[in-house]
Amino acid sequence: MNTNSNVYTVIYTTVVCVLVAAVLAFVSQTLKPRQEANEKAETISQILTAAQFGEKSSWTDNNATINFYKENIASAAVVGANGFAVSELNMADAEVYSVSKLKAQNYNIKGGSDVELPVYIFNNGVTVLPIYGAGLWGPVWGYIALSSDLETIVGAYFDHESETPGLGGKIKDDPAFRGQFPGKKVIYGNGKAFNIVKGGADGMANGIDAITGATMTSNGVDEAINIWLEAYKPYVLAQKAVTREPAEDGIMLLSEETVNE
Repeated sequence: MNTNSNVYTVIYTTVVCVLVAAVLAFVSQTLKPRQEANEKAETISQILTAAQFGEKSSWTDNNATINFYKENIASAAVVGANGFAVSELNMADAEVYSVSKLKAQNYNIKGGSDVELPVYIFNNGVTVLPIYGAGLWGPVWGYIALSSDLETIVGAYFDHESETPGLGGKIKDDPAFRGQFPGKKVIYGNGKAFNIVKGGADGMANGIDAITGATMTSNGVDEAINIWLEAYKPYVLAQKAVTREPAEDGIMLLSEETVNE
C-alpha cells in the first residue's frame, strides 16, 4: 500500500484511534473499583471529620476509614420530603451518598421533585446531614453534624471543586472557618435556619462570619446550608415531635408506620 496515499492515512489514523480508545477503556475499567473505593473513603472521612471524630489524617488508609465508620455508625437511611425514612443505606457495605448523588438531589430540592436525603446517625447520638450548592467557580458541598437535640451544631466540613485558593478555598483549607460552627444553633423559625454573614456574627446563636474576600463562596455555602436544612426540616421536626421509647442502641429513624403506631 502506498504510504503516501490518503487511503493509508485514513486507515492508519482509524487503527490508532481504535487502539488508543481500547487501551483507555481497559485502563478506566481496571481503575474503576479503586476510584470508587477512594471516593467512598473520602466521603466517609469528611462525614467523620464533621462529626468531630478526628481530622481526615486520623485514618491511615481507605480500609481504616471505612472500618472506623462501620464501628461507629448506628443508623444510615434515606428520608423523603415528608421527613420519614423511605429506605436504609447498607451499613455493612458502608454505603454513603456520593457527591454526584448529592448533586442530583440538589436539582430535585430546587425543582420541587421527590427527594431522597441521606441521614447518618452515629452511636454517640450525632446526626450528620449533607449539603450541596454552588460556589463562585463550581460546586461546593459539605456536612453539618448535629447533637442529639438536632439543634446544636457539633461540627462541619466543607469541600469544593474549584474555589480560589486562599479565598473561597478556605471553606476547606482554613480550620478557623469551620471552627466557628461547633456550639452554634440551627433555628427553624420564620427566618433563615443558619446565617453566614459578612462581619457582625458575634452574638448570633445561628450565625458565623463569612470568609473575608470570598463573599460569593460564602454566600454559596450559606445558600446551600439553608436550602438543604429546609429540605431536612420535616425530618428534624418529626424526630423532635415524637416521644418514644428508645431503641436498643438509643437511636431510631422514624417511618410513617412508626408514627401511626
